[in-house]
Amino acid sequence: MIELDSITKYYGNYPAVTDISFRVEKGEILGFLGPNGAGKSTTMKIITGFVPPTEGTCSVAGNDILTNSLAARRHIGYLPETVPLYTDMTVSDYLEFMGRIRELKGEHLRKRVDSVVQICRLEEYFDTFISKLSKGFRQRVGIAQSIIHEPDVLILDEPTIGIDPIQVVETRELIKNLGGEHTLIVSTHILPEVSMICERVIIIHEGQIVAVDKPENLATRLRGTERVEIDVAGPTREIVSALEKVPGVESVNRKNSLSDKGYSSFEIEAERGLEIRSELAISIVKNKWDLLRLEAVGMSLEEIFLRLTTTEDATQDGENLGIEEVSNNE
Repeated sequence: MIELDSITKYYGNYPAVTDISFRVEKGEILGFLGPNGAGKSTTMKIITGFVPPTEGTCSVAGNDILTNSLAARRHIGYLPETVPLYTDMTVSDYLEFMGRIRELKGEHLRKRVDSVVQICRLEEYFDTFISKLSKGFRQRVGIAQSIIHEPDVLILDEPTIGIDPIQVVETRELIKNLGGEHTLIVSTHILPEVSMICERVIIIHEGQIVAVDKPENLATRLRGTERVEIDVAGPTREIVSALEKVPGVESVNRKNSLSDKGYSSFEIEAERGLEIRSELAISIVKNKWDLLRLEAVGMSLEEIFLRLTTTEDATQDGENLGIEEVSNNE
């Protein structure tokens, strides 16, 4: 649905983005992450046709954003970080106005206004002036205008920034519900948001892609091992000795001893790609110890983000992840 091939953009002599390539499939929700100045906004402006690339090509729904710009833009809905609302208009008037700009007319326009109002839960505010709406409901109006023309692609820039926690939850749910019918790119600095709503993540740093994958896959590939945590009631030294003998286990470390609760916690690292949980459980049960917890543990998205956007580590980590190969084939 969206395809960028070797996109580079210079502002004067400054390279804002360099040799960016990725694809977003129909119905996918993609998280686009990076620190300030990383190149996120430039990339989104290129996709929406706001600025041209210096080199490379970008297409939306099979339409080149340069040579067939109007056709490509008809497939795009855009919610910028600062929503361009006319606060002296009511919600219904504003949505009708935006629909007319998108060439909707007559009965079809009225049906679309009613539909997006229902999708974004704005019924109660249909005839309310936008100036009287809270930040969260203004965000909903912004999302409503972005989907009124039924675009295939939605690009949302910081969709939950500055709104209260209840509205954050509701907005995230709305975005998740838009997936499937729409292809979404969500740019955000709120890392937990990506884990909650996005199926895949791109991390960009200093104008270059440093990771493209599912968050859970990034954790394993960065660390190079599988990690499991367990709680076991039994003699610590014997437990460690038994677990170290399980094929594929590389290390067993006791995290803490919860003697008041009668068990200890252990962290086990194994070869990457090897599923050892069943073998660990068999070893513990065979020795007649009590297994109280066993779960796979990944790096948090915050840890991944920091590893990949810290200058001294990013290059080496990118090489470890095979970023050149990943980014060109996604």
